[in-house]
Amino acid sequence: MNQLKDLINSAMEKEGIDLIGFAGKDRFASVDAQHNPFSIFPEGKTVIMLGKRICRGALRGVEEGTNFGDYRLFGSNWLEDEFLSLACYNLVRVLENEGWEAVPLFPNPSDVPPMGVSVAEGRPAPNVFPDFTYAAVACGIGEIGMNGLLLTPEYGSRQRFHMIITDAEIEPTPLQEASVCLKCGKCAAACPLGAVDIENAEEIDICGKKMTVAKINYDLCRDCKNGACANRLAKASKPDRIPALCNRTCLCSLEEAGVLGNKFETPFRKRDAWAIGGKVSAEERSSEKNNVLGGAYSVDGNRGAK
Repeated sequence: MNQLKDLINSAMEKEGIDLIGFAGKDRFASVDAQHNPFSIFPEGKTVIMLGKRICRGALRGVEEGTNFGDYRLFGSNWLEDEFLSLACYNLVRVLENEGWEAVPLFPNPSDVPPMGVSVAEGRPAPNVFPDFTYAAVACGIGEIGMNGLLLTPEYGSRQRFHMIITDAEIEPTPLQEASVCLKCGKCAAACPLGAVDIENAEEIDICGKKMTVAKINYDLCRDCKNGACANRLAKASKPDRIPALCNRTCLCSLEEAGVLGNKFETPFRKRDAWAIGGKVSAEERSSEKNNVLGGAYSVDGNRGAK
């Protein structure tokens, strides 16, 4: 398998993959069938997670409050639909050329309920959407931070992933031991809506790795006008909080502490952060308010003026 690992590493470099990790089936033993990647490929032996960074500059317009839509292109839509998809497809070809079956998976939101009925007794209903955050931790790529987002030692929260399940048995990546999250609580303090509740944080255990994660009120996050945007794949799913004020503040803290491998000549936050709004009741929510930024930040996540 050393030759296969060398081929994968060579493809990783060629395709510009920034992050890669491997996990065996045993690390998913506690995952329910409806979210288990091996429900899709029962004979599979290894999960491979492929990641590409979200360029820090893709968040610049959001940080300044002057350009929001281009993050959704370079930091989300194109990154998942094109850049990562092509890299994932090409790595699948590498594995197939060596005689191994490889199943490429797109990061559909795992909180979407099944959209069909089981085809046979004992099989989960379609579609099975694995939890990519769980898988990234299980593959030794990072951890879940206090703010509920995946953090890696290289980029903090600035990355997106595709997954491959293969019947090739590949040596697993060790779990990430060192903590990236500073547990400083600045993410919670920065949120104008009070959506990040560190007072009621919970301990999460993935493959023996324990992480402290705040209770996140995603209903409030859906009302956020400070960078969070609607989930483009499923309107009712968790919104994209990577560009939100809470996470941009986390990014600043991680960079200031010098814990990230991707370093820059100048700090990310160059002036006081802007913020809009405060806590609102459910009665005050409306589609019109959710569309305040328009385009990619509209309630349904679609581009174009409303």
